[in-house]
Amino acid sequence: MTYAADRLHEEVAYVAYHFHWSWDSILDLEHPDRLRYVAEIARINTRISQGR
Repeated sequence: MTYAADRLHEEVAYVAYHFHWSWDSILDLEHPDRLRYVAEIARINTRISQGR
């Protein structure tokens, strides 16, 4: 099974924007690890936007 290129670019851009990591560093992560970072960033952003 292949992972959609658009989705991969979206994940990499999201993590890179928030953590300022390089493209290669993010791609070196295993897929589940990368998804966990995406989820954690989303949770942090939600807490901040809700003022918590």
